[in-house]
Amino acid sequence: MEGVMALSRPTSTTAKPVVSSHRLSITRSFPCPSMGFRKRNPCLIQAQQVLDSREAADSVSSISDSPEKAPQIKEDEVGKLQETEALTQGITIRRRPPTGPPLHYVGPFEFRLQNEGNTPRNILEEIIWHKDIEVSQRKARRSLVSLKKALDNVSPTRDFIGALKAAHQRTGMPGLIAEVKKASPSKGVLREDFNPVDIARAYEKGGAACLSVLTDEKYFQGSFENLEAIRDAGVKCPLLCKEFIVEPWQIYLARTKGADAVLLIAAILSDLDIKYMSKICRILGLTPLVEVHNEREMDRVLNIEGIQMIGINNRNLETFKVDISNTKKLLDARRMEIIREKGILVVGESGMFTPADIVYVQEAGVEAVLVGESLIRQPDVAKGIADLFGKDISQ
Repeated sequence: MEGVMALSRPTSTTAKPVVSSHRLSITRSFPCPSMGFRKRNPCLIQAQQVLDSREAADSVSSISDSPEKAPQIKEDEVGKLQETEALTQGITIRRRPPTGPPLHYVGPFEFRLQNEGNTPRNILEEIIWHKDIEVSQRKARRSLVSLKKALDNVSPTRDFIGALKAAHQRTGMPGLIAEVKKASPSKGVLREDFNPVDIARAYEKGGAACLSVLTDEKYFQGSFENLEAIRDAGVKCPLLCKEFIVEPWQIYLARTKGADAVLLIAAILSDLDIKYMSKICRILGLTPLVEVHNEREMDRVLNIEGIQMIGINNRNLETFKVDISNTKKLLDARRMEIIREKGILVVGESGMFTPADIVYVQEAGVEAVLVGESLIRQPDVAKGIADLFGKDISQ
């Protein structure tokens, strides 16, 4: 149902830039001669050129405390090209609500119509729209320059992939990434007596190779302070910052809070975003875990050079339904050959509750698993790990 959303008298017939406290999305009418996935796609070539310029700006600003000394990149131009590229890659999650200048006029008045385009189509899109606003507000309070200065005082990162491989070799089973998670949008609060440091220590005692720490506040009741507290408590397991990353700023924040790895979600990030953010991770010593949910995302990520770790999420992030067979479907013979050739470590995520589930994903080809709900609900999470794997993996 369409209705009038805003009504005002235009001040001029000449188009003017729209100024807003929130970051505006770019309409998808950006001209592109080719929407196909061809090598000479002009849009993707132009996107790569802008990305290269943005990388140059970031490199310069990373060694300079003065943002004025860095090349100035037009962020609205980057945003247009990001959205155009996303369309060519089948990304259906919109990064922010489609807004823009009013397009309708009645006499001296102009107005914008409200429709389903201004409403999140699923829970993931809702989270991402909120995250875009949240990050903009946090950036206003703490600049990227400030975060870069804070990097001088952080401890060295630990080898996330190395810890998982060592656990896999020691136990003969997938290395465990145990998740410190209080709540989820689909299940609500998972653990009332939630002490992130105590839970992290219990996971480590139970044999977890690495830990995943939820940092989203609104939907998962997590925080970057939880990540920092676990690192400061002396927990030795490498830490994954489980955040919905939409801006490089979040990666720098994660590094200052003690992360050793970060999550990059292919359902919301284009190939250029993943390449750009992966480069930032390498500069900061972080390991990116690139998460996929379907075959198209898997093939996209396998075609990106330099990817070391891929997570297969068995949870559909649009519906939040879980199907553990998704892991096997994405790890067919053709893809497994590519994974072996490139030396990529595959992580199975979501839907593992029994030893049979662990065996199933291991036989499909994973070397590590990320488990949250089935462990965090246990009164004794260390015992929960032994029950999940069918044996004690702490030795």
